[in-house]
Amino acid sequence: MIQLYKMAWRDLGRNRRRTFFSMLALAFGVALLLFMASFIAGEMRGAMQTSIKLQSGHLQVWAASYNEDKTSLKWEDLIQNPDALAAQLAAQPEVLAATPRLYATGIVAAGNTSTGVRVIGIDPASIASAPFRDGMVSGDYLTADDRGGLLMGRTLADKLKLAPGDTINLLVNTSNGDVDQQVFAIRGIYSTDTPGYDESTIFLPLAKAQAITRAENHASVIFILLKDQDQTDAMAAALQGPAYQVKTYLELNALLNEFEQYANSMFYLFYLIVLGITATVIINTLIMSVFERTREIGILAAMGMRGRRIMAMFFAESSLLAVGGIAMGVVLGSLLSAYVQRYGFFIGDFGITGILIGERIYAYLTLDNIVTLTIMAFVITLLASLYPAWMAAHMEPVEALHGGK
Repeated sequence: MIQLYKMAWRDLGRNRRRTFFSMLALAFGVALLLFMASFIAGEMRGAMQTSIKLQSGHLQVWAASYNEDKTSLKWEDLIQNPDALAAQLAAQPEVLAATPRLYATGIVAAGNTSTGVRVIGIDPASIASAPFRDGMVSGDYLTADDRGGLLMGRTLADKLKLAPGDTINLLVNTSNGDVDQQVFAIRGIYSTDTPGYDESTIFLPLAKAQAITRAENHASVIFILLKDQDQTDAMAAALQGPAYQVKTYLELNALLNEFEQYANSMFYLFYLIVLGITATVIINTLIMSVFERTREIGILAAMGMRGRRIMAMFFAESSLLAVGGIAMGVVLGSLLSAYVQRYGFFIGDFGITGILIGERIYAYLTLDNIVTLTIMAFVITLLASLYPAWMAAHMEPVEALHGGK
């Protein structure tokens, strides 16, 4: 076996330029796929973490009859005395934060312009509200006893040409099916770097949101953040009961999970296409090698070298090409992924309905992706050498000797 690899190394060295460019083609293919895999993994990971932080939490507790799609404000669909329940949940050692939130639909009117929004009543002091507090762009943050102010996302404020101190008219659905309206001052402008979220979400203090929607002492959900995300299922099982629904972040982000599975399935097809293209370069290299070494192959066959050993020699060449090309590709792909993982890739206001995607996507390269792509590239490179190896192994010695003259 060692002798075969020595011969393979010598044969590849005969035409170093062709060997180098064959390895380079494989390296570029592997690097491209590694970067694409890390880009998609980073996008999905970022979207999930953004959703957990802004929208779903790790867990949510709902009333037994609550339906998220309907954003019901009927008292029977809401959690009664939510502060007491949130305090009880926050006392659990696994819980980082548990806070009530009230969701309602509304319309913001400013001058001659109006737009639909989601109104969320929050506890401004909660740890779970940190993304909005830390994301203040201008103006002041909310206080729990504020009865005339709200927070507005930067994207929406820019769209409506509003600034802190300006007033808007807010129309909100109420628990009895009516619509209430009130003039609010914009206390501050926040940004979560997620344009789709910032354009459609405004915040009120929980007490004010309960008052304007006539949902006093009720909340839509208890929003829960855990200290360890891996404890989500265990906590959900411990909290389950007949009076409440407990939803995990995976259930609340089902569309994102489905999109990720679809993207991964499509990407495997992309893997095969790119590696198939690079495999043609390997095939071309080895076929040229067969034609150039026809006389040598004939001599080896005439001396008694069996066909399977000749095939093994070409497999050895193919494996050396694979190792060199894959090693170069892993290095290039890892460096590119590391750069985008650190600095991100700006995509601006690009979103998918139902999925929160930030302005900047960061790559996330995993060991699983490296191992999977390395194995796939190596196997496909070996498969690419089958035809040239078969050609060499099935040459008739006399014809091969004649053809090499």
